[in-house]
Amino acid sequence: MKSALLQAVKALAVTAAASVSTATLAVNDLPGGPSVRQLDLHTPVTQIGHQQVLLHNWMLVVCVVIFVAVFGVMFYSILKHRKSLGHKSASFHESVAVEIAWTIVPFVIVILMGAAATRTVVAMKDTSNADLTIKATGYQWKWGYDYLKGEGEGINFLATLDVAHRTMSDSGQPAGDNYLLKVDNAVVVPVDKKIRIITTANDVIHAWMVPSLGVKQDAIPGFVRDTWFRAEKVGDYYGQCVELCGKEHAYMPIHVKVVSQADYALWVDGKKKAMAAAADDPSKVWKLEDLVARGEKIYAANCAACHKADGKGAGPIKALDGSAVVLGDPAAQVNILLNGANNGAMPAWKQLSDTELAAVISYTKNAWSNQTGKYVQPSEIAAARAGKPVQYAFAAGSAAAPAAPATATTLAAAPAGGLPLSVLFGSGKAALDGAAQTVLAEAVAYLKANPTAKVALSGFVDSTGGAAQNAELAKQRAFAVRDALAKAGVAADRIELRKPSQIEAGAGSAAQARRVDIGPAG
Repeated sequence: MKSALLQAVKALAVTAAASVSTATLAVNDLPGGPSVRQLDLHTPVTQIGHQQVLLHNWMLVVCVVIFVAVFGVMFYSILKHRKSLGHKSASFHESVAVEIAWTIVPFVIVILMGAAATRTVVAMKDTSNADLTIKATGYQWKWGYDYLKGEGEGINFLATLDVAHRTMSDSGQPAGDNYLLKVDNAVVVPVDKKIRIITTANDVIHAWMVPSLGVKQDAIPGFVRDTWFRAEKVGDYYGQCVELCGKEHAYMPIHVKVVSQADYALWVDGKKKAMAAAADDPSKVWKLEDLVARGEKIYAANCAACHKADGKGAGPIKALDGSAVVLGDPAAQVNILLNGANNGAMPAWKQLSDTELAAVISYTKNAWSNQTGKYVQPSEIAAARAGKPVQYAFAAGSAAAPAAPATATTLAAAPAGGLPLSVLFGSGKAALDGAAQTVLAEAVAYLKANPTAKVALSGFVDSTGGAAQNAELAKQRAFAVRDALAKAGVAADRIELRKPSQIEAGAGSAAQARRVDIGPAG
């Protein structure tokens, strides 16, 4: 019995050892990225990086020496002069010499450490005379790159986590040495050239860091920061966003590909040709199937992370499958993509081209259960982007869909959504069109699903025209929304009217002043 048990234990130990060995071999060091059981900094490939490593090691030695000296003296004193050996505590007052010593010595040490670091810190901030300038813009949750100056000027693209890696993460099955570090578009730069990186952000604070290049710089909305590097070795170097920026923070990798000057010139030529080929004429009329096919790729790269591949959303992220906004007049959906919604929870996507926006809208209107047959043309997006009134043609050769009457039946047909919502009006008008009816349907559905909820209606005015006339129009628009909600069965005590707000002058301000916001009261 003991022999059989011993054999079973040995077999289990062999199996466990084999499993550990297999797991160990499953991941290897990633050149330019993290290493297995890494304890030290990444291997640097820039002079600044080498200086950072030397400073780190020197500071570590200084700290260890201080630690050993201070605690060595302390523990020696405790052990050798303890009461059990017959020692008695001394009785003495302050020592000026000792106090001067323990003030001056740490001061000198700190000054020497600061002096050693100053040369490197100053060099890190010297971004002058760059051979190539690239702007890195942080988005939730991807990076946008614009080649501003130098060879490759005019190139721009978004870099997003590779879809296969996101799928691996969602399924809990990581694989590969570059897990969650692979992107669809790497930043390509030439070797031995000074590369200036300008950082900013579109939504929240991000941070652009590539350890092997010795660079880390915050990207802050509304501000511009910069850093630089000069890679001395051709290769692939990896980093990540290192500023907590939301639920997808872990999915913002950075991949910098350093190539020879000749290869860089070839990449620039190829990239510019690809951009020229992809630069669609916004006046081109697309077929539904072509827009949907292109929109599917754009959705997978930019939207699926939040709204999910099946369009069902998750938590506070609204579902697109069956959404009243997606199923209705495109105006509301176009407005959301151009201007964002819910105080930035849904970011604006102005960085996408007119064709890309038209494609992804058309895809969502015809994916999953949303088989509407409706689609949007790039020319309509271009007009909306410019703040012009748009009459959307839902299908080739068809007229725009007529506005639905504001009846309780049509307004209650949509599934419940969330607040706030924006009802858009035509220029100088206070009548509800089809797009407005769609938004109101979502508001009514929300109120029916939340019987105790109350809403506040807020109109807007801008600085154009007469102030009194604008205020009166804003009030009439708010009344129109109130009356439509009441007609749909919403009690009057659940609707609060507020004074119109002023819209500041700027891009799109005229369009934004033509809206009434439906938000939670209180």
